[in-house]
Amino acid sequence: MLAIYLQGFALSAAMILPLGPQNVFVMNQGIRRHFHLMTASLCALSDIVLICAGIFGGSALLSSSPLLLALVTWGGVAFLLWYGWGAFRTAFSQHLELAAAQEMKQNRWRIVVTMLAVTWLNPHVYLDTFVVLGSLGGQLTPDIRSWFALGAVSASVVWFFALALLASWLAPWLKTLTAQRIINVLVGLVMWGIALQLAWHGLTSNW
Repeated sequence: MLAIYLQGFALSAAMILPLGPQNVFVMNQGIRRHFHLMTASLCALSDIVLICAGIFGGSALLSSSPLLLALVTWGGVAFLLWYGWGAFRTAFSQHLELAAAQEMKQNRWRIVVTMLAVTWLNPHVYLDTFVVLGSLGGQLTPDIRSWFALGAVSASVVWFFALALLASWLAPWLKTLTAQRIINVLVGLVMWGIALQLAWHGLTSNW
């Protein structure tokens, strides 16, 4: 059982570590120390739902519905382009302090909505949780499948809270104007890079 648990943990960790929309959003909230633990909790909860859905049957649903996968992909492309544009606009703003202050005024519900969009409109999430984890977990016998799922969700929970707390701890060094400009440029590049990658995949895939 322990070996299956560690297999799920390691595979999930390998997919969640690369910089993506979820990680960027959690990191930014941690740097601002603005509802960062709530953001980490919601990201972890979303991953728990997606991972369990993928492992316990959702993989077949996504694989059998090319139209659903296409809708998720192009919706994600549009959102990532919009999010990246906002990051670039903030980075090159002549009034970065004012822009940062406006970000800090975001209420709890706006952050929740943005977090849900970052998670559920990101096609990579479905490819990771439904296609990769779902395919591998679905091959396991029912008596050990739950241990694989537990390992996978444990990695997600540990990562998001560690990222939020680490970003919060480093906030005094990362909240300078220069650091904020660099971070926002990197965020914009990551978002647009992922969007272009998804768009290319969407145009060249036969679904």
